[in-house]
Amino acid sequence: MIETRGLRKTYGDLVALEGLDLTVAPGEVYALLGPNGAGKTTTVQLLLGFERPTAGSASIDGFDATADPIAARRRVAYVPDQVRLYPRFTARENVAYLTRLATGARPDAAHLEEVFDRVGLATDARDRRVGAFSKGMRQRVGIAAALAKGAAALLLDEPTTGLDPKASNEFAALVRELADAQGLAILMATHDVFRSADASDRIGVLVAGRLAAEVDAADLAADALEQLYLETVYERPTR
Repeated sequence: MIETRGLRKTYGDLVALEGLDLTVAPGEVYALLGPNGAGKTTTVQLLLGFERPTAGSASIDGFDATADPIAARRRVAYVPDQVRLYPRFTARENVAYLTRLATGARPDAAHLEEVFDRVGLATDARDRRVGAFSKGMRQRVGIAAALAKGAAALLLDEPTTGLDPKASNEFAALVRELADAQGLAILMATHDVFRSADASDRIGVLVAGRLAAEVDAADLAADALEQLYLETVYERPTR
């Protein structure tokens, strides 16, 4: 559903990505771990067709993000670090409007209730203006909009930054539920080792634009994953 092949991106002499190969299947969560500047956001931007690769390809559900970006974007939804919503609109108005922009059709009321139920947005929050929402609540509205438009894949960019431990844990559980129950392919670009261990099927460690390590999440406990991450990124033992 999400695929990159030999993906390379340079900005002048700066190499942001060098030959990235990764795939994310329907129902799978892939955590792309890495420090700031590793190339995580660049990967997401290339998959969205917001940047053009220097070499290689990025595709969503078989649609090349550079050659056919509109078709690719119809299949994917993007949830950034700071979800941008219309603050004077209610949650319901935001999702209805964003869905209409994405699909050209107005979602029916029952469908909106269904997607709000799926993302766990409280009933009494659905008709409140989102300007006063917490980051976690805004994320739920953003994901509700993704589900309402029928996205088959999600791209999450640093989704747990700024969340308290409870909200971070709830978000990881929501990501896992969306993959397991809804069959979404989810790529989560993050530096949150512990949420990656909780929510993911596979984890890749990106260092200076290169995929330096890739593991199955089930094979490592969170503390072992942290050790692997530190050793891979900083190239030295930490104990």
